[in-house]
Amino acid sequence: MKLVIQRVSRASVCVDEKQIAAIGKGLMVLFGAEKGDALARADFLAEKTANLRIFPDEKGKMNLSLKDIAGEVLVVSQFTLAGDCSKGRRPGFDNAAKPQDAETLYLRYVEALTEQGLKVATGQFAADMQVELINDGPVTFIL
Repeated sequence: MKLVIQRVSRASVCVDEKQIAAIGKGLMVLFGAEKGDALARADFLAEKTANLRIFPDEKGKMNLSLKDIAGEVLVVSQFTLAGDCSKGRRPGFDNAAKPQDAETLYLRYVEALTEQGLKVATGQFAADMQVELINDGPVTFIL
């Protein structure tokens, strides 16, 4: 699994020009599943996401987590995170999980975030989406 986590002031996702989800302050997570990924890894990454101390405290130090600030999270599936651009000019997707496996992992990750007590919004799995966000910082991490 690969996650791109961005600290945001706000984020939203649209499908067919209709907004289907939006959040305020929190995290925008792009989620990519790879062959061999397991549900336990989705649980681990959800716990890590919820507790990663990447929000500023009163002194401006990255010392607070998403849970600490009661932030929101928007999770969007993105199979291209499993892409391999090391050869040629066209990415290869041999390492991407099969769609049904990826969706199971994606849904488990979302469920595990919810179990952490977070307000979670999602994109639409396997849809063509338009994502907008205001990256706060910018602060971006890859897990």
